[in-house]
Amino acid sequence: MAVKKKDQKRESISNTRTIHLTVNGQAYSLNVGSRPGEVETCHTLSHTLRETLGLTGTKISCDSGACGACTVIMDGRAILSCKTLTVECGGKSIITIEGLRDANTGELDPLQQAFIDNTAFQCGFCTPGIIMTSKALLSENQHPTEEEVKEALSGNFCRCVSHYQVVRAVMSVADKGRRS
Repeated sequence: MAVKKKDQKRESISNTRTIHLTVNGQAYSLNVGSRPGEVETCHTLSHTLRETLGLTGTKISCDSGACGACTVIMDGRAILSCKTLTVECGGKSIITIEGLRDANTGELDPLQQAFIDNTAFQCGFCTPGIIMTSKALLSENQHPTEEEVKEALSGNFCRCVSHYQVVRAVMSVADKGRRS
């Protein structure tokens, strides 16, 4: 009988666990559990962003960490959200493609604008992941070489567009930073 009460208590505790995280500057408290609206322990960050928070800019393609379409920035570093469990994100700050636009003015991030100006996308499915990877690179290294850009983007795959246009878009933002 004591074992049963202990298991019930453990279940009760796990059902009331809350994860606190910040996404695109907004604080969220997500209950862990299996009821509607709760985050299950097996949910990936990409699933939670899309299905729980409604941020569908983060794409799920291969769902195994091989394509980079699900890339977001967590605490300043590009991560694959399909390989990251939401329960591992407590206390973290996450930026998705939706969080790059200036919340006050509505202006696109210079990197997003550079992708438009350089026609660095076609269908757009993988573009958010490529932009987030590039944004993390430019945050770490404001003046990357073309080779550093190519290396950073080596985990992002796109079947629609030439990577020359992508590299050109990223380099145009890096070059503007050189003149500043």
